[in-house]
Amino acid sequence: MISKQVLYEGNVQGVGFRWAVKKIATGFDVIGWVRNLPDGRVELQASGELPEVTAFLEAIAQSDLRAHIKKQDDTPLSETPAARGFSIRHD
Repeated sequence: MISKQVLYEGNVQGVGFRWAVKKIATGFDVIGWVRNLPDGRVELQASGELPEVTAFLEAIAQSDLRAHIKKQDDTPLSETPAARGFSIRHD
């Protein structure tokens, strides 16, 4: 099992980005969350088997959301995100 944090930059707030990511997540065996950050970026944390997490992140990159993403940084996490299923955080 692996865990990743991905920070998305671009026009990623106010365009339904988090809701679209949550919908994409339903097709994959991943847990985690997505949230807006005060600096205008969107943060995603996801955990699962390597092929599932990789496919999930690729599905986001190949979706209509790609038009809003200018940059993304992904970092491995040492701990699994505290989550049940995949959710949108509002903190």
